[in-house]
Amino acid sequence: MSSSSSESPSLRTGSSLPLSPQLIADMTTWRQHLHQFPECGFDVNLTADFIAEKLESFGIQVERNIGKTGLVGILKCGNSNASIGLRADMDALHIHEQNTFSHCSKHDGKMHACGHDGHSAMLLGAASYLAQNPQFNGTVYFIFQPDEEHGCGAQAMIDDGLFTRFSIDEVYGIHNFPGLAEGELMVRPGSLMASESGFEITIKGIGGHAALPHQGIDPMVVGAQVILGLQTIVSRNLSAISDTAVVSATEFITDGTVNVIPTQVTIKGDCRCFTEATLARIEESMARIVAGICQAAGASHAFTFTNTFYPTVNAKAQTVYAVEAAQKVLGADKVNAECEPLTISEDFSSMLRVKPGCYVLLGNGVNSVGGCALHNPKYDFNDRILPLGARYWIQLVNDRLSTAMVD
Repeated sequence: MSSSSSESPSLRTGSSLPLSPQLIADMTTWRQHLHQFPECGFDVNLTADFIAEKLESFGIQVERNIGKTGLVGILKCGNSNASIGLRADMDALHIHEQNTFSHCSKHDGKMHACGHDGHSAMLLGAASYLAQNPQFNGTVYFIFQPDEEHGCGAQAMIDDGLFTRFSIDEVYGIHNFPGLAEGELMVRPGSLMASESGFEITIKGIGGHAALPHQGIDPMVVGAQVILGLQTIVSRNLSAISDTAVVSATEFITDGTVNVIPTQVTIKGDCRCFTEATLARIEESMARIVAGICQAAGASHAFTFTNTFYPTVNAKAQTVYAVEAAQKVLGADKVNAECEPLTISEDFSSMLRVKPGCYVLLGNGVNSVGGCALHNPKYDFNDRILPLGARYWIQLVNDRLSTAMVD
């Protein structure tokens, strides 16, 4: 994918904050450097070192090792106590890259297939601009988070004092979105993205010869009944209007063979929904169904339900602020403020459970330019949208931390 050293005229809609060609070139260089040296999970030390060095070179105070390898840059201006947190993720995926361009991954089996390299570069660009043009009144916290892909990084930073060590009033995030045209943004108040939860059900019966099933308790039959029972959660336990959800059994594992009834079966699967109330109802219904079917059959069972990502729920007021900033940067006709909710998941949701905020999706492009799906071995972040994301961040900071801000 080609990159641009200056903003395309077609992307300069809106009225705010043109960035210098040098800053745009720098963001492109930073992004492509990060793409070449991807790191996964919490093991993002090289990435965090690179980001910290850049922030410090801008004159921004940096606090390290928050949530293991997370970091926070702190930029204060004026005398207001108001503050805002801007978050970017740093981690890559365990995917072998199939691209052949010059900035291809140099770490075998790892690549930035979700655009976190671009998210970090956009936030660095905004940090550089705001440090050189401090026209706000308050404090900006630049949050760089590890391990988004496994859903653990945001909570690790929270558990390590992100919102107690730093006085952050509200928090915002951004993600690129392939298939949405560059220069466009979409968001919605309330539930934007779904939760993701995994379940595992182990059913123990009495195995034996396949010709003599009456001498045991067949966990295969019990497991089949459990899978069918789980299908009633969405259709009969949840509201068809207010409780959109998906419950999918995805694995059925036994210790039997062609002429042996197994002693044990394990069922695994995945659940998605858009509110924590629905999430609780799914878990409760699943536990009840599994226990009832197993008890009726005389089988024993174990059941675990593990929530990895909470629903991503945007606060109403902060969504309005995000939309207003995006409209100033992109133009009102380029911002969809009432998009459909998405069944993908994001661990920024953990931050939104603690602080009001908003998560937005910025178009990465369509077709051959930025349209390759996330988590694909041929994906690459579209460098043409780097200045758009940076300008959005800058506009949001200046709007929310203006001297006239009273809320």
